[in-house]
Amino acid sequence: MANGAEAIYIVDDDPAVRDALSVVFNLEGFEVETFSDGDTFVQSASKTHPACVLLDVHMPGRSGIEILKALNAEHYPAPIFIISGQGDIPMAVEAIRNGAFDFIEKPFDAEAVVSRINDGISAMRKSQSDEPGVSFSGADQLTRREREVLSEITNGASNKEAGRTLGISPRTVEVHRARIMEKLGAKNAADLVRIVLGSN
Repeated sequence: MANGAEAIYIVDDDPAVRDALSVVFNLEGFEVETFSDGDTFVQSASKTHPACVLLDVHMPGRSGIEILKALNAEHYPAPIFIISGQGDIPMAVEAIRNGAFDFIEKPFDAEAVVSRINDGISAMRKSQSDEPGVSFSGADQLTRREREVLSEITNGASNKEAGRTLGISPRTVEVHRARIMEKLGAKNAADLVRIVLGSN
């Protein structure tokens, strides 16, 4: 990364999307590297780590989901945002289950995308520096992101508030909440709080 500029990787087979996002992030002072296919990106991403990745879900060859699996996205040191069209919500949910940080729907609003990316980068850094210490039965089944969401929920945050704190959308918080409840066998939010607090 030249001159300490933060790098953003954009992976999309559509040159218009790559160009538009490159312009937006260059103007924000980021160093942008673009990839038109998943394989080239995976080779590069396993050697160097950008500040953030924007990954299209639909591409020829490997899909965004397959790329997330190849990178072991849950443990990747930078937030990976999935770019998806409005009809792709089930796929975006699957992406989050496979370690994507959040998803951004097309068409984009440039300002909103920049703000989401900046929030994501700072939330990821914060979580890496102070991982929530969670000790209750089943905690080891949860991913780092799920533990962060759980910590927000048990502190009484709404999906919207938790999303704001963690730099993700309320819909993404809902996906994590459903996964947490499934993993811990909680029937509802009160049950979830009981499981967590009952073990302390």
